[in-house]
Amino acid sequence: MTHDDDWKTSDDGAESDQHHPLILERVEKDTENNWRTAVSHRLKKHCSCTSKKAKSKILGFVPILKWLPRYQIRDWLLGDAMSGVIVGILLVPQSIAYSLLASQDPIYGLYTSFFASIIYAFLGTSRHISVGIFGVLCLLVGQVVDRELALAGYLTESSSSGNISGVLLAGQVNGSFGVECDRSCYAITVGATVTFTAGVYQVLMGIFQVGFVSVYLSDSLLSGFATGASLTILTSQFKYLLGLKIPRAQGWFTLFKTWYSLFANLGNTNICDLVTSLVCLVVLIPTKELNDRFKSKLKAPIPFELFVVIIATLASHFGRFNEDYGSGVSGDIPTGFLPPKMPLWSLIPNVAVDAFSIAIVGFAMTVSLSEMFAKKHGYKVDANQEMYAIGFCNILPSFFRCFVTSAALTKTLVKESTGCQTQVSGLISALVLLLVLLVIAPLFYSLQKCVLAVIIVVNLRGALQKFKDIPRMWRVNRVDTSIWLITMATSALVNTELGLLIGALVSAFCVLGRTQQAQVLELGRATNREHYEDLSSYRGLQKRPGVAVFRYDAPIYYANQSLFKKSLYRCVGLDPVKEKARRVKFERKKSKQLDEVTAVPNMKSEENEAAGKEDGEPNATVTLMLDERSASRLHSLVIDCSAILFLDTAGVNALKEVRKDYGELTVRVVLAQCNTSVLDALERGGYYPDKKEGDGEGSKMIFFTIEDAVHYVQSLSAPNGSYDTKC
Repeated sequence: MTHDDDWKTSDDGAESDQHHPLILERVEKDTENNWRTAVSHRLKKHCSCTSKKAKSKILGFVPILKWLPRYQIRDWLLGDAMSGVIVGILLVPQSIAYSLLASQDPIYGLYTSFFASIIYAFLGTSRHISVGIFGVLCLLVGQVVDRELALAGYLTESSSSGNISGVLLAGQVNGSFGVECDRSCYAITVGATVTFTAGVYQVLMGIFQVGFVSVYLSDSLLSGFATGASLTILTSQFKYLLGLKIPRAQGWFTLFKTWYSLFANLGNTNICDLVTSLVCLVVLIPTKELNDRFKSKLKAPIPFELFVVIIATLASHFGRFNEDYGSGVSGDIPTGFLPPKMPLWSLIPNVAVDAFSIAIVGFAMTVSLSEMFAKKHGYKVDANQEMYAIGFCNILPSFFRCFVTSAALTKTLVKESTGCQTQVSGLISALVLLLVLLVIAPLFYSLQKCVLAVIIVVNLRGALQKFKDIPRMWRVNRVDTSIWLITMATSALVNTELGLLIGALVSAFCVLGRTQQAQVLELGRATNREHYEDLSSYRGLQKRPGVAVFRYDAPIYYANQSLFKKSLYRCVGLDPVKEKARRVKFERKKSKQLDEVTAVPNMKSEENEAAGKEDGEPNATVTLMLDERSASRLHSLVIDCSAILFLDTAGVNALKEVRKDYGELTVRVVLAQCNTSVLDALERGGYYPDKKEGDGEGSKMIFFTIEDAVHYVQSLSAPNGSYDTKC
């Protein structure tokens, strides 16, 4: 494209200048060959096999093989050992406690933390996160387990695996009759099946390289979901704090159902459990605050939870709380490991949908935490490898009666603050848990469930403190705060899984709404630069006579193309559709008046004038107004497309309609600063007219700057202006 035109500018006085428009030549792309090349390259990349590529794949799939040979023992071992021991100590009471949320016996919580710590150390790419039991996932698993227990006929809780009240024939569990499975057995069977299914989902997402899914779960969505789930968790633990034996509510509105059951059974409160709960709360809440307040001065947080568990277990054992007062206790916790067991395949269709939401939440929490700490410490994590890692942290342990795991913020913060350098700390935490599983576990027989519930409640403080941040969040971003509130309320008050879905939908609609709320802005030129900005936002901007410049800050597609046109017409102040209708109406009136004059040649001029006034505007007056408007009216529109990311077919048609409608009013419309994808969409959509139309603008006009476009339309309107184009 070439432009030949001399023009004068007087922004800072009369100054002559030669305008040289920007000229760029597009690179011609062979789409067919590019497609073939891309397919061929991808096939070679994924199907070829060399020793170097095989080594890279193995090292990428098992990252520990890459970083362990370079492990700096002198610099890293002390920090890893300290953080591993401390996190392992914290995991003992929390693993036992969170088993309550998953409706499992305590031993299975210890199994879960043990296996997850080892597997993630081998497969994970984050150096700092702690993978294990996470409260929200335990709640989701527990809801599925309780639902399936109820469907199988277990209507009342039975913590003892030896209790034969409520027995399920093995024909329903493993397909062979003659063996019986009690409530505990069936509960972990359901939990392991959910875990296996969720892990398969996560590995499949890793295979299909969909780790990018995590970017669609915003921080506000995940935070709101976690807070709403925390309210549900808090409510679910009150029955243990009060020593009530009531079944977990199922379905929607579980929060209200649970509180109703609590108040209905308040008279059955176990005084021993209530007193123990209050004492533990009085001890743990202040000590947790002390740990938080002095965490910068302490080399490691003091494990008050473990102290409380030990003291409470001794008190319960020697005080015979279970025998004399009917207090609920953890029960028999066996040592060692049980033999592997296959998931219940026939149960997978029942839990497939639940497992999918669990898989998404577990992956999202793991990736978000790993990326957060990687950014803080200056290294990178692979989202797809994280998908593999957390997937196998669920698949493999499911054969050893474990339930779903993910990264947990609290333990990760402790791990980082105590000197963690690599996932060797996770292996050391696993050794601590192994010691408990092989030797110490039976000593927790008399540990009261209310103590475990107190540990869960105290650990919810961080999530519940988010409510204090609502005013600040609202001031920062109202849309994100609205997403947070809707997700939180739905998760807590309606249904936990539904809260995640509603939050994702609301986030998507908010993004969609922002593209539909975009308004066309009129731009003005800076006095000393060829730069255009919003007239309503900056002072001192100038408008070119007869030319208006507009910008639309959103893509134009099927959902907002109508809004784009309305906004443009409103901003221009001239709606071409209404203007054409007004002109048609005027021409009809004019024709009617001429017919009346012709039919009555002797009619007086005064009568003609009166008739004209009755019909609307007098013919002479309207003609005069149109002549005055023609002398000073807008003759050109320049649309700045720099903020338009893409166009679909409806968007291209909208621009064609705008050009056509304004063209009928002799107002020229040109586009400037289009990116290449927009230019391609315009080309494919037939936006540019053919040369044979003979309108003087048959060639494809591409303006890379607003100033070029403005100068072009001004030159066309000037009496002796010239602007030659070649494309």
